[in-house]
Amino acid sequence: MNEPKRPLPRSDEFDTQAFWAGTKEKEFRYQQCKQCATVVFYARRHCTGCLDGELEWKVASGRATVYTYSVVRQSYHPFFRNQVPYAVAWVDLEEGPRILSNIVGVEDPLTEVSIGMPLEIEWEEHDDLCIPLFKPA
Repeated sequence: MNEPKRPLPRSDEFDTQAFWAGTKEKEFRYQQCKQCATVVFYARRHCTGCLDGELEWKVASGRATVYTYSVVRQSYHPFFRNQVPYAVAWVDLEEGPRILSNIVGVEDPLTEVSIGMPLEIEWEEHDDLCIPLFKPA
Protein backbone atom coordinates (compact mmCIF):
# COMPACT_ATOMS: atom_id res chain seq x y z
CA MET A 1 0.00 0.00 0.00
CA ASN A 2 1.28 3.49 -0.86
CA GLU A 3 2.29 5.84 1.93
CA PRO A 4 -0.15 8.81 2.13
CA LYS A 5 1.24 12.01 0.64
CA ARG A 6 1.31 15.54 2.00
CA PRO A 7 -1.18 17.82 0.25
CA LEU A 8 0.86 20.29 -1.80
CA PRO A 9 0.14 23.85 -2.94
CA ARG A 10 -0.13 24.81 -6.58
CA SER A 11 3.23 26.09 -7.77
CA ASP A 12 1.95 27.73 -10.96
CA GLU A 13 -0.20 30.58 -9.60
CA PHE A 14 0.91 33.99 -10.84
CA ASP A 15 1.50 35.74 -7.50
CA THR A 16 3.21 32.84 -5.70
CA GLN A 17 5.08 31.19 -8.58
CA ALA A 18 8.41 32.90 -7.75
CA PHE A 19 8.11 31.88 -4.08
CA TRP A 20 7.58 28.20 -4.93
CA ALA A 21 10.30 28.28 -7.59
CA GLY A 22 12.66 29.55 -4.88
CA THR A 23 11.77 26.66 -2.59
CA LYS A 24 12.99 24.24 -5.25
CA GLU A 25 16.37 26.00 -4.84
CA LYS A 26 15.91 25.85 -1.04
CA GLU A 27 15.48 29.61 -0.83
CA PHE A 28 12.77 31.20 1.29
CA ARG A 29 11.79 34.21 -0.81
CA TYR A 30 9.73 37.15 0.42
CA GLN A 31 8.98 40.57 -0.98
CA GLN A 32 9.91 44.03 0.24
CA CYS A 33 8.44 47.32 -0.96
CA LYS A 34 10.91 49.63 -2.70
CA GLN A 35 8.94 52.70 -1.57
CA CYS A 36 8.30 52.12 2.16
CA ALA A 37 10.42 49.00 2.94
CA THR A 38 7.43 47.01 4.25
CA VAL A 39 8.12 43.28 4.29
CA VAL A 40 5.39 41.46 2.35
CA PHE A 41 4.57 37.79 2.83
CA TYR A 42 2.71 35.96 1.33
CA ALA A 43 3.48 37.06 -2.21
CA ARG A 44 1.24 39.78 -3.66
CA ARG A 45 1.13 42.31 -6.45
CA HIS A 46 1.13 45.34 -4.15
CA CYS A 47 2.58 46.53 -0.85
CA THR A 48 0.41 45.95 2.21
CA GLY A 49 1.89 49.11 3.78
CA CYS A 50 1.56 51.82 1.15
CA LEU A 51 -0.25 49.95 -1.70
CA ASP A 52 2.60 50.67 -4.11
CA GLY A 53 3.25 48.04 -6.77
CA GLU A 54 7.07 48.04 -6.75
CA LEU A 55 8.07 44.98 -4.75
CA GLU A 56 11.44 43.27 -4.90
CA TRP A 57 12.21 39.67 -4.01
CA LYS A 58 14.61 38.94 -1.14
CA VAL A 59 15.92 35.68 0.33
CA ALA A 60 15.60 34.98 4.05
CA SER A 61 18.43 33.47 6.08
CA GLY A 62 16.24 30.65 7.39
CA ARG A 63 16.77 31.68 11.02
CA ALA A 64 13.51 32.09 12.92
CA THR A 65 11.69 31.93 16.25
CA VAL A 66 8.37 30.47 17.38
CA TYR A 67 5.74 33.22 17.68
CA THR A 68 3.03 30.83 18.89
CA TYR A 69 2.10 27.20 18.35
CA SER A 70 -0.42 24.44 18.88
CA VAL A 71 0.06 20.70 19.19
CA VAL A 72 -2.20 18.59 16.99
CA ARG A 73 -3.08 15.29 18.64
CA GLN A 74 -5.68 14.00 16.21
CA SER A 75 -6.00 14.32 12.44
CA TYR A 76 -8.30 12.68 9.93
CA HIS A 77 -6.18 13.46 6.88
CA PRO A 78 -4.28 10.29 5.85
CA PHE A 79 -0.87 12.03 5.72
CA PHE A 80 -1.17 13.95 8.98
CA ARG A 81 -2.77 11.04 10.85
CA ASN A 82 0.64 9.35 10.75
CA GLN A 83 2.37 12.46 12.13
CA VAL A 84 0.47 13.03 15.39
CA PRO A 85 1.32 14.53 17.75
CA TYR A 86 2.92 17.38 15.82
CA ALA A 87 3.38 21.11 16.30
CA VAL A 88 1.85 23.70 13.99
CA ALA A 89 3.46 27.08 14.59
CA TRP A 90 3.43 30.68 13.48
CA VAL A 91 7.13 31.21 12.85
CA ASP A 92 8.80 34.64 12.64
CA LEU A 93 11.71 34.71 10.24
CA GLU A 94 14.62 36.95 11.21
CA GLU A 95 13.90 39.29 8.28
CA GLY A 96 10.26 39.83 9.24
CA PRO A 97 7.95 37.42 7.42
CA ARG A 98 5.65 35.27 9.55
CA ILE A 99 4.68 31.84 8.21
CA LEU A 100 2.47 29.01 9.41
CA SER A 101 4.50 25.80 9.33
CA ASN A 102 5.37 22.65 11.22
CA ILE A 103 8.09 22.19 13.82
CA VAL A 104 10.06 19.04 13.04
CA GLY A 105 13.02 17.36 14.71
CA VAL A 106 11.39 17.05 18.13
CA GLU A 107 10.20 13.81 19.71
CA ASP A 108 7.61 15.36 22.04
CA PRO A 109 6.19 18.69 20.82
CA LEU A 110 4.26 19.05 24.10
CA THR A 111 7.51 19.48 26.05
CA GLU A 112 10.12 20.42 23.43
CA VAL A 113 8.48 23.40 21.69
CA SER A 114 8.12 26.82 23.31
CA ILE A 115 7.30 30.40 22.37
CA GLY A 116 10.49 32.29 21.47
CA MET A 117 12.35 29.07 20.66
CA PRO A 118 15.08 29.59 18.02
CA LEU A 119 14.55 27.66 14.79
CA GLU A 120 16.15 27.07 11.44
CA ILE A 121 14.53 26.11 8.18
CA GLU A 122 14.47 22.51 6.97
CA TRP A 123 13.25 21.66 3.49
CA GLU A 124 10.92 18.76 2.68
CA GLU A 125 11.64 17.91 -0.95
CA HIS A 126 8.99 17.14 -3.57
CA ASP A 127 9.12 16.96 -7.39
CA ASP A 128 8.09 20.56 -8.19
CA LEU A 129 8.75 22.39 -4.91
CA CYS A 130 10.00 22.08 -1.36
CA ILE A 131 7.97 22.70 1.78
CA PRO A 132 9.58 25.00 4.36
CA LEU A 133 9.50 23.32 7.78
CA PHE A 134 11.38 24.39 10.89
CA LYS A 135 13.56 22.56 13.40
CA PRO A 136 15.23 23.65 16.65
CA ALA A 137 18.35 25.70 15.98
